[in-house]
Amino acid sequence: MSALELSTQEITCRLARAQEELNEDAYPSAFLSDAPRPAAVLVPMLRAPITSNGDTGWHLLLTRRSDRLAEHRGQVAFPGGRSDPGDPTPQATALREAEEEVGIKPSDVQVLGTLNSVLTITNYSVTPVIGIIPWPYPIRLQPNEVSRVFTMPLHWLADPEHRKIQRRPIPSMQGIESLPVIYFNPYDGEVLWGISAEITVTLLKTILG
Repeated sequence: MSALELSTQEITCRLARAQEELNEDAYPSAFLSDAPRPAAVLVPMLRAPITSNGDTGWHLLLTRRSDRLAEHRGQVAFPGGRSDPGDPTPQATALREAEEEVGIKPSDVQVLGTLNSVLTITNYSVTPVIGIIPWPYPIRLQPNEVSRVFTMPLHWLADPEHRKIQRRPIPSMQGIESLPVIYFNPYDGEVLWGISAEITVTLLKTILG
């Protein structure tokens, strides 16, 4: 099935089945000194025009992180962050962070499910929460955290010709010189790579079969 033909129900069912499968972290946890800190991101899906005649298709909404941030500054990412003590679930974290960063109200998100958590090199265990948002949407940026919001069409992301794997030096890990990292080709002047790219590829594999 192509990315253009997916229904909301099909996406929901395939996300539910994916929870029964094991997840392999991209980074070896043995080289991380402490227990990972919980975090979550919202992976916003939306339907937007993909052709000049008004045909619509699935897109993912992404952000470019502010250069003012201490970690992952300037990188393309999904809205999200670390869990607060008051967050009862990863879904609560993802929705709270999305509202804080880009103004998406939790009541406007139709949550479809989650992907298995992924471990980052900065020692976060990140749970991706998949949800649909209406579009167009009145985005409101928090400039201290986000410098830009944009979308990428799912059918473009699903094309394997648009991504590659490169070795990236990891100087902080004793005994490991580099690790494989996913990089997408530039789109609209932005490069999706790293954990956000890994989450995207996992989502594509999950919902496209």
